[in-house]
Amino acid sequence: MFTPQGPTLRELAAQALSSVEHGYDLLAPKFDHTPFRTPDSVLDAVGGALRPMGPFESGLDLCCGTGAGMDVLAMLCDESVTGVDISAGMLAVGRERLRADGPPSGIGERGPSVAWVRGDARALPFGPAFDLVVSFGAFGHFLPRELPGLFAQVHSVLRPGGRFVFPITAPPRPSSPWYWALLGFDAVMRVRNALWRPPFVMYYRAFRLGDVQRELAWAGFAVELRALPEFGYRRDGSPRCRMVVATRGGGATPV
Repeated sequence: MFTPQGPTLRELAAQALSSVEHGYDLLAPKFDHTPFRTPDSVLDAVGGALRPMGPFESGLDLCCGTGAGMDVLAMLCDESVTGVDISAGMLAVGRERLRADGPPSGIGERGPSVAWVRGDARALPFGPAFDLVVSFGAFGHFLPRELPGLFAQVHSVLRPGGRFVFPITAPPRPSSPWYWALLGFDAVMRVRNALWRPPFVMYYRAFRLGDVQRELAWAGFAVELRALPEFGYRRDGSPRCRMVVATRGGGATPV
């Protein structure tokens, strides 16, 4: 939950009434003290599951924010690690954090180079330069109709055989308080966006595994699901959290 160093209710309200880009510029100095940052347990689980699949040469953290996923890539990539995000404020905090805290283990004298790039994930400013693309906690900012274009962009920046990897959690059951909390949050956001401009796109229940698999396949990926056993299993035996591994084939990106 929020820590004393996190944003005030007034600051959160100002963010929620802004655009996604400006809202995160406002939140950036306190973002790492909020529950919106991906937990270390998820980052560590994905990093551990990816390690046997590497090493990789060049990695991209899509919608990198303040760079939590960059630390994961630094442990996996030999040559370069790049973060791309639409928010200049989030990128600035990430750069400053790296300067203040020093590089994570894996980024050293002989470790990968690091770059922070301001850009829109729907129009990535790269060619096919990466072996690995990861993303953590960003997909709620994209409407379902934007997924085909988003995944085509990721496909276009991966080298043949490159992988697009991200965690996805199982949706809560209707008997869970979290089900109703997320339902209520999405309903509030829809009302807010119907009444206020600019819109702030953040919907927790819109990123569904079946839709994601279909759109990834359409974009030219071979899709594999891997359980992250650290988070346990539901009563029906299905994992509470999976890692999606989408591998680019040798063909061109669909247009």
